[in-house]
Amino acid sequence: MSKQINKFTAVALGAAGAGAALALTNKHRQENAKRENLRSGGTAEYRNTERGKSEKNSKGIRYTAGNYEAFVRPEKPEGVEEKHAYIVGSGLAALAAACFLVRDGQMPGSHIHILEAMDIAGGACDGILDPARGYIMRGGREMEDHFECLWDLFRSIPSLEEPGASVLDEFYRLNRRDPNYSLCRATVDRGKDAHTDGKFGLSRKARREIVRLFLTPDEDLYDKRIEDVFDDAVFCSNFWLYWRTMFAFENWHSALEMKLYFQRFIHHIAGLPDFSALKFTRYNQYESLILPMQAYLEKAGVDFRFGTEVTNVLFEHRDGKKVATAIECSVGGSESGIALTENDLVFVTNGSCTEGTIYGDQDHAPNGDAEVRTSGCWNLWKNIARQDPAFGRPEKFCSDIHKTNWESATITTLDEKILPYMEKICRRDPRSGRVVTGGIVSCKDSGWLMSWTVNRQGQFKEQDPDRVCVWVYGLFTDRPGDYVKKAMKECTGREITMEWLYHIGVPEDQIPELAEHSALCVPTMMPYITAFFMPRTRGDRPDVIPDGCVNFAFLGQFAETPRDTVFTTEYSVRTAMEAVYGLLGVDRGVPEVWGSVYDVRALLDSTVCLMDGASPLDASLPGPLELLKEPLLKLVRGSVLEKLLKEHGILREEARA
Repeated sequence: MSKQINKFTAVALGAAGAGAALALTNKHRQENAKRENLRSGGTAEYRNTERGKSEKNSKGIRYTAGNYEAFVRPEKPEGVEEKHAYIVGSGLAALAAACFLVRDGQMPGSHIHILEAMDIAGGACDGILDPARGYIMRGGREMEDHFECLWDLFRSIPSLEEPGASVLDEFYRLNRRDPNYSLCRATVDRGKDAHTDGKFGLSRKARREIVRLFLTPDEDLYDKRIEDVFDDAVFCSNFWLYWRTMFAFENWHSALEMKLYFQRFIHHIAGLPDFSALKFTRYNQYESLILPMQAYLEKAGVDFRFGTEVTNVLFEHRDGKKVATAIECSVGGSESGIALTENDLVFVTNGSCTEGTIYGDQDHAPNGDAEVRTSGCWNLWKNIARQDPAFGRPEKFCSDIHKTNWESATITTLDEKILPYMEKICRRDPRSGRVVTGGIVSCKDSGWLMSWTVNRQGQFKEQDPDRVCVWVYGLFTDRPGDYVKKAMKECTGREITMEWLYHIGVPEDQIPELAEHSALCVPTMMPYITAFFMPRTRGDRPDVIPDGCVNFAFLGQFAETPRDTVFTTEYSVRTAMEAVYGLLGVDRGVPEVWGSVYDVRALLDSTVCLMDGASPLDASLPGPLELLKEPLLKLVRGSVLEKLLKEHGILREEARA
C-alpha cells in the first residue's frame, strides 16, 4: 500500500513538476512576447488611444500643433545623397522649397537646381530701381503672427542687416519697437477723413449673410461668386470697403475663398479697420525676404540657372505611379532638356499672379508697345495639365483678364512739396523711418477705388533719404478717374500721379505742376493679379503632391493645401514645406494652419467686433429662442461660462441686474 502511495505521490509530484515547469515556460514566453511587443512598438496588450494620430497621410505629410516638433532637427532622409532636385521658378515658394531641402532634407546644395526664366530671383516679391524708369514695387507683403510655416523658415535664414540674427529676429524686433497701426483708414472729398472710425457698419441682415457664409460647407460654394451669397446689405458697408481694398476682392470673385479668408483670419477681425493686425518688413519684399534666402542658398552651394525657361514636364504612368521623366526647357533661345529618374525630384510653381506684367513710365501708359514681363508659366501649367486631370485646370484662372487685373504704381517724391498733404492724412512724418500710413489709405469716393500706402522709409536700402516711395493701386482699372477722366489702364505715370494728388487734397491749380516736377511714377498693369480668386471647384487647383506622383509636386498660390488662403507669403511657404517633406520623406510635422476658427474666444471676440461693440444678446432672437435667452443666462450664472462670456463682451454687468 505504501509503495502504491509512494508511486502515486511520485507520479503526482512529477506531474506537478512538469506543470510547474510548463507554467514557468509559458510565463517566460509571455514575458518575452511582452518585451518583444514593446521593442517592436506594438500595442497588442496595451491600450493606446492616440495610436495613429501621428501617421502621415497619403501624400507623406502630417500636421502638428504646438512647439513639440517646432524645434526638432529631423534625421537625414534615407538616400538623400543620391537624389537631385529641380525647382522651376525662383519666387518665394521655389526658394522656400530649396531652403527646406537644405535645412530639413539635408540634401547637398549642389544637388539642388533652380531653373528661372528671368535674370533675377524673387518672382512676385520684387523691388528694384530701374535706371530708366525709377523705383518699382508691383506689390507689398503683409504678415501676421500666425504665419507658422513662414516663421519656421525665416528663423533659420541669417539676416543681412543684423549680425548673428535671423530674418525672424530682425522682423520681430522691428515690429515690437515700431508696431503697425493706421490713423486714417479711408478718405472722402479729396483727403478728408472718411470717419469710418473702426466701425463695420453691418446691418442685422448683413451679419446674417456673413454668418451664413461662415457656416456653409466648402462643397456648397464651388464655382459660386461672392455676389451669389452677399447683396447690398454687405456691399454698402464699411466692412466691405475694408475687406475688398485690403485683400483686393471683387464682387465676382470666389465665395469659397472669401469664406476661407474669414475663417483663416477670424482672430484679426478687430484689427481689420486699423491694420493693427499686420506686420511689415523694414524694406521692400525683395531686399527683406528674397535676398537673405538667396544668400543662404548660394552659401549652401545651390545651383541657380537664370535665363532657363521651362516649357513642359513629361510624365509616364508606371504601375499606378506618375513619374516625371523629363524637363523641357529653352536656354538662350535654344531648346534643351533634362532627363529624370525617380531619384530626381521636380517642383513646379504653377501659374503666376504677376505673369504678363506691363510696365509703363512717367510718360507712357502700361499698354500698347510697353514692355511686357512674361515667363510662360501659364503655358507651362497648361502643358502639364494636359497629361493628367490630377494636374488641375489652369483655364479656370487665366481665361478672363478683365476679371483678374488691377494696376499698381510706385510714386517717388522728388522734393518736399507733396509731403504736407500726405502728412495731414496719415498724421505721421513720412521720412521718420518708422510706420507712416500703417497700411493702405482707401479713397472711398474714387472712381478707380484708389488706395495708397507709405511704408517705412526708405523702402530701398540705397534710397535717397529725402525721397519718399508711395505705393498706389486701383481696383477698377476700366472706370474713369475723378480728375483725369480716363481709365487708369490708359493713364501715364504722370496722369496717375495727378489723380492721386487730387484725392489727397492738393489744390487743383497745383496738380499739373507737382505731377510734372515733384514726383516720378512707374505704373504696372498686372493682368492676372487676382487670378487665384476666381470661382473654382474641387480639382481646379491641383494638390501639392498630385495623387500617384512619386517625384513631382506643385508649389505656390495655385496649388491646393487644406484650410489656408492664397495671396499670402504663408501660402507659398506652406506649399513648399509640404512638397519637400512629402516627396523626400522628412520626418517632421508641418505646422497646421492656426486654429482660431475653432477657438471659442476668437469667435466671441469677432462677433462683438462685427456688431461694432454690441453684444449679440442685445439683439432679439427669432421666435422661441428669445424665450430661452433668460433661462439660459440664469443657467450660466456663477459658472466659468459666465466669466468667459463677460471677458469677451457677450455678457455685460448690467445684464445680471
